[in-house]
Amino acid sequence: MDLIPRGYGHPDVAALVDLVQAEYRQLYGEGDASVTTPAHFSPANGEFLVGYVAGLPVAMGGWRRLAPAPWLPGRVTAEIKRMYVVPASRGRGLARQLLAALESSASAAGVDWMVLETGQPQPAAISLYRQWGYREVDGRFGRYYGDPEAVFLGKQFPQSASPAQRAQ
Repeated sequence: MDLIPRGYGHPDVAALVDLVQAEYRQLYGEGDASVTTPAHFSPANGEFLVGYVAGLPVAMGGWRRLAPAPWLPGRVTAEIKRMYVVPASRGRGLARQLLAALESSASAAGVDWMVLETGQPQPAAISLYRQWGYREVDGRFGRYYGDPEAVFLGKQFPQSASPAQRAQ
């Protein structure tokens, strides 16, 4: 898979966002209403990647900086958003490749904690993140702060570790 940085307003991003929102509606009864804007993923604030196989967009994901979290004092924190692989391309390691690229990019930008929110109806996503060292975090954040189905995970990056080492 070729991973290409794209602006959040890019047509391939919009098409993939439509697909993930449809999947969220099936899983949760509604789409994700978290505010996400192109500015969140600008070079100063984060990055958004689209994965292509044979020229077709099949995966996406981004990270964006967060305001300092009171439960992570002194940490440079970012959040993974809109990580998605189209169903026909799942099971090929593309999500792992995408996650490694996002972690590498964020770490290179000085991020030392990555957090994310997902939901109990997405056990494959939870399993992937846990395999990569993400653990439940004490702090809750974002739109789903009080949602009982929400799962909040985080991971501290050792600044000297490569993405492959971080996955262990």
